Amino acid sequence: MINVDIPGFGLLELEHFVTDFSGTLSEDGRVLPGVREKLNELSNNLRIHVLTSDTFGRAKYELEGVSCVLQVLEGEGHVLQKERYVMELGANTVVALGNGNNDTRMLKAAGLGISVCLVEGCSTEALAASRIFVRSPIDAIDLLLNPKRLIATLRV
Repeated sequence: MINVDIPGFGLLELEHFVTDFSGTLSEDGRVLPGVREKLNELSNNLRIHVLTSDTFGRAKYELEGVSCVLQVLEGEGHVLQKERYVMELGANTVVALGNGNNDTRMLKAAGLGISVCLVEGCSTEALAASRIFVRSPIDAIDLLLNPKRLIATLRV
C-alpha cells in the first residue's frame, strides 16, 4: 500500500496499479528495457494488474517473471471493461496508467490517473482524463516509489 497526503489534493491510499500494455509498457509488443524490474519493485507496495487487448499477441510472454495479474480483454467494449475492472477493485485505491482512447474511462475512474506518451503517442482524450502526464512507464512507477514527487506535482 502507498499512502500519501497531498496538500490541497487529498489523501491517496493506493493498493492497485492498473496499466495498459501496448503503447504504455511496451513498444510494438515488446516491454521497454527496465520496466519488468520496476514493476517487480513496485509489486512490493501495490498489486499490479495489466489489462490489454494484446494487439501484438506477446503480453503473456513479455510479462513472464513479473509479479502481476494479466487480463487479456476479449470481445468489444474494452474501454468499459477497463473502467469496470478499476471500479471492482475500488477505484479510489487504484492508480491507472494508459495512453489510448480505450484507457480514458479507466484513467478518469481511478483515484489517480497517469497518461504516458511513447512512440505510439497519447490520445488527447487519455491526456484529458489524467491527473499526471509522464514520458515513460518508468517515470510513472518512480512517482509511486518516491511519493514526494507526487506531492510536488499535485499539491495546490
